[in-house]
Amino acid sequence: MPTSGATVQVNGAEIYYELAGDGPPVVLLHAGIADSRMWDLQFDAFAASHTVLRYDQRGYGRTAPVPGAFSPREDLRVLLKALGIARPALVGCSKGSRTALDFALRYPDQVARLVLTAPAVNGFRYTGPTPPLGAEIDQAEMDGDLARVNELEIQMWVDGPRRRPEQVAAWVRQLALEMNAIALANEGVGEEEPAPSVEGRLHQLRPPALIVVGEEDTPWTRATAD
Repeated sequence: MPTSGATVQVNGAEIYYELAGDGPPVVLLHAGIADSRMWDLQFDAFAASHTVLRYDQRGYGRTAPVPGAFSPREDLRVLLKALGIARPALVGCSKGSRTALDFALRYPDQVARLVLTAPAVNGFRYTGPTPPLGAEIDQAEMDGDLARVNELEIQMWVDGPRRRPEQVAAWVRQLALEMNAIALANEGVGEEEPAPSVEGRLHQLRPPALIVVGEEDTPWTRATAD
């Protein structure tokens, strides 16, 4: 299936994107430990019946970070305008869900549907216990051991609480480690502008929304989905 991979200037950043298919538009927004490659298996499948866009946010994959403040929501707005995509369905995972939800609240008439998977939500504060690996990740960050941070984060977000690394498909794990290594190396270059809390604003959503969460997701992810 024909796929175009290219870059476009968006608010001072050179955003890498891929576009394929024909039909109602769908935008795939990647997680914070990943980049647009996390959608490899879905991209062609969706493109059989839809116009599908996936892109690397700043500091992820093939989009370099840029010093200074930026808004993921506004990057998405400018990207859609540059590519001539109107009222897409936004499909986000984790950090990508946060961007999708923020966009839909700010521009409700520009979104057809929302799919929020293991969502992160602006302004939500989880008050439960820290996940078992949380303290180890914090210590590895303090030690400046990015390789250790990467491995622990993949254990938390990919392996899950009941699987050993060798029980996960090797290619999935390797791809996750490669994607997250890029994100970790680029941390601290550029700063996301604080987005408004969703508290008290969810009733303003106009597009229909599907919330997806897994049984083995972290307690705070499940609380956020609720």
